[in-house]
Parts: sequence; C-alpha cells; structure tokens
Amino acid sequence: MKNGYALPIQNLIRELGRLPGIGEKTAARLAMFLLRCPEEDALRLAESVVEVKRRIRLCTACFHLAEGDLCEICQNPSRDRGIVCVVEDPDSLLAIEESGTYRGLYHVLHGVLAPLDGIGPEDLKIRELLERVDQGTVQEIILATNPTVQGEATALLIMKMLGDRGVRVTRIAQGMPVGGDLKYTDRMTLAKSIECRRCM
Repeated sequence: MKNGYALPIQNLIRELGRLPGIGEKTAARLAMFLLRCPEEDALRLAESVVEVKRRIRLCTACFHLAEGDLCEICQNPSRDRGIVCVVEDPDSLLAIEESGTYRGLYHVLHGVLAPLDGIGPEDLKIRELLERVDQGTVQEIILATNPTVQGEATALLIMKMLGDRGVRVTRIAQGMPVGGDLKYTDRMTLAKSIECRRCM
C-alpha cells in the first residue's frame, strides 16, 4: 500500500483493489474520484452495492440472477419450456438474450470444470440440471459453454450425464464469424468451421 494516504483512504484503495481487473493504481484513482465527488453520489454508490447484496439472489429454477424466487425469464409464460440452454455464467445468458433469437429457458452453471483450480462437477449446477431434466418437461438441452478446453470438457461431461435420460442434446455451432475472412482466421476456428458445417 502506498504511503502518504490517510488510513481511511488506504482502506478504500485496498478494498477497491480486490475487485477483478482493478490494480493498485486504478484503485487509487477510483478512491480519489470518490473522495472528490459529492457526498450524495458516494452514498448512492454505497447504497447500490448494499441493495444488490441484500436483494439479488439466484433464481430457484435456472440460477440466473433474480430479485425474487424466479428471474424474469423463468416467469415469462411465452418462453418455450421444452428447451433449456446451458451457459457458464449470467454474462453468457445476457449475450444470448441480446441476440433476440432464443425463446427457451436457461440453466446457469456458474463456472466450468477446472481441476487445476479445484473446480469439479460438484461445484457447478450440474446436479440441478439433471433434476430439471428428470422432471420430464425438457425435450432439448443446448450446451452453450465457451469453446475453451474447460468449456468443451464441461459440455462433454454434461452430454455423457444426459446420455440415457431421453432428452435431445445439442451444442452451439462453432466456426467462422459472420463477416470473417478465411485468410485471417486461426486454424482451430477453421477446423471447427469444417467440422460443424451444415446443409444449405
């Protein structure tokens, strides 16, 4: 911690520095900004943080972020309840929602398999996904984990666990982005593009 700051400022810098992507210099800049801003602005920020911690929880159905027992998506009667898209985190869910094309439900795993980091199947919401499938209303599971080593391993494990449950399991397509140029595309993306080709 830098010397020269009063103890309350040092404490604020330390706490801001615990946020992801915030180093000590950025934390110090943020602390100075908060020190200079009007007190009511700082209080609004503090109240917003406390309100989120007190009022936001995980949806009891899909484990997305919710203010009540169910998130807005699970409460929406127009969603197709026979299709469940499995994603790694709430950010992935929001990205799919922003596409405006998917009308089913979701299941948020809150991570991926990462044995080196001590994250196994029991640390994810996989058991809860299996319980949803066993209720008999789900006809298709779309595995929408990221195309990383951990994401692929997680998708493969879920696919194996769903194998004898009589539900259709699909994987999101991978390959060339719309507007991409073949000559600038990496080998792995090109390989996936060929592997995941479809009829025209």
